[in-house]
Amino acid sequence: MKAVRYHRYGGPEVLQVDEVPEPHPGPGQVRIRVQACGVNPWDVKGRAGRRSGGNPMKEPVIPGVEAAGVVDELGPAVAGTAVGDAVFGFTVGGAAAEYALLAHWAHTPDSVSPVEAGGMAQVAETASRGLRELGLKAGDTLLVHGASGGVGQAALQLAKQAGVTVIGTASPHNQELVRSLGATPTTYEPGLPTRVSALAPHGVDGVFDTAGTSLEELIEIAEDPARVVTIANFTADAVGARVTSVPYYDALDQVAALARTGDFTVRVAASFDLAEAAAAHALVETGHAGGKVVLTVG
Repeated sequence: MKAVRYHRYGGPEVLQVDEVPEPHPGPGQVRIRVQACGVNPWDVKGRAGRRSGGNPMKEPVIPGVEAAGVVDELGPAVAGTAVGDAVFGFTVGGAAAEYALLAHWAHTPDSVSPVEAGGMAQVAETASRGLRELGLKAGDTLLVHGASGGVGQAALQLAKQAGVTVIGTASPHNQELVRSLGATPTTYEPGLPTRVSALAPHGVDGVFDTAGTSLEELIEIAEDPARVVTIANFTADAVGARVTSVPYYDALDQVAALARTGDFTVRVAASFDLAEAAAAHALVETGHAGGKVVLTVG
């Protein structure tokens, strides 16, 4: 099969399309013929060697942690899924290939295109996990820092469905996008606590940080570092904020149900063919894609 791989760490140019053996599912896994897979900051950091701890590569890597496609092989002990089912989820051994193995997945709603589904798992799981850790309830107020990114957009929609009032930070050209997802937008500029105070005179009940910046201001807004949950600032726990990283795979079925009724969508900012993986990685690396970047296969 064809697969994108990198044989050394470096910039997007190290990505190449290779012929590699097809994978086959183990216990509790399914194999899919990939239709689309998401490209995420995690993939970019891995390719650049920023997750290596300074250790050299032992073997070529197929990037990608999420994909959508059609099941064509079942591993032992798989129930509730059949060959021919359209699914999306998290991959084992890489996603940017003609075939991929899924260890955690949900069925793709008929209303969701393969391209959208290819970028759904990671944002759904990450946003659900962050909101779950904050433990907000209907009537509470949430600040999402970095609201126009893929995870931020997912968090806005999930919080709205839970009856939470949301304020979202975004650059000026993404303010309308934040508003369209049911949140009140504000900008990143200095003075964020003052602006949030004007929008939420009674304060906020939690802060979900997807941007990794302005931690001191976010803690000031929350009035308690324990009410700040971040996915992007890995030093935050040193000052009492919470870094979330333990996966919450139940989110896949929950978000699939919302997508089935039109209450959750994924905004795909750009899609590229598998052979254009370097361009996709370069776009994600800018940090300004404005939504999901997806590779399409076939």
